Amino acid sequence: MLSGRAALVTGVSRRRGIGYGIARRLAELGASVFVQHHAAHDAGQPWGSDDLDAVRAGIRERLAPDARFGDIAADLSDPDAPEHVIEAARSAIGRLDILVCNHARSGGDGSIFDMTAQKLSGHYDVNTRSTLLLTRFFAEQFGGGHVASDSEARPGDREGLNAPIDEFATGRVIWMTSGQQTGPMRGEVAYAASKAALAGVTPTVAAELLPRGILLNTINPGPVNTGYLDAATSDRSPETVADVLASMPFGRFGHPDDVARLIGWLASADGRWVVGQVLTSDGGFTLG
Repeated sequence: MLSGRAALVTGVSRRRGIGYGIARRLAELGASVFVQHHAAHDAGQPWGSDDLDAVRAGIRERLAPDARFGDIAADLSDPDAPEHVIEAARSAIGRLDILVCNHARSGGDGSIFDMTAQKLSGHYDVNTRSTLLLTRFFAEQFGGGHVASDSEARPGDREGLNAPIDEFATGRVIWMTSGQQTGPMRGEVAYAASKAALAGVTPTVAAELLPRGILLNTINPGPVNTGYLDAATSDRSPETVADVLASMPFGRFGHPDDVARLIGWLASADGRWVVGQVLTSDGGFTLG
């Protein structure tokens, strides 16, 4: 389904992580895959870091025979990192067709009464700013063939199309948000605010990318257990974990592959008619 396509997936540093599941899924579908990781962030979390060689091997084993793989360590709080990551990916696997911004900063958060400029900026820089910049540098590969005028655009302008878009030749961008729009996330104000910004700006950025032949969608994956819901490594109380589990209609938390299947579909030709949406894939969690 994705043979000949090239994908960049960010936030791929743990075999239990969502990014790892996404990278393996895209590889299974035939894409060349390049991943970004920042193991230092994981090392500071209760669930810890992973063996990056094992992460690489797990993705490579799913690659099609003619597909390529590459990876880079990068701290996306660095303002220059997004452009550097895009350039490295292009150098390793060629022109990118798919961008999945899965990375996130978590931890070091708090309630509204704990907020400081440093806490808010730390989450915004990684979760919001770097996602927007990665998207910008990814989109610049596609030129301005369909765009009436980027440089002269003014607030509220609706860009016209010079010609119909070839729906079978579109690039794909997928962002990851969280459940902040479906219920409170107490004690995670900085994280929720930085992710809410992505959900809120999705229609605007999608409208600006579409004339270039790029489809943007954002996914809320719901409670996916990447280790943070295990008793030994959770960053929340056993009572909270038990309450969430009890509200899951299928009697389990989400798995990374649940998210990866949706992203694989969105990245394929079958997903070509979905654009500018914030999609919730949570196994009915929000219906409880």
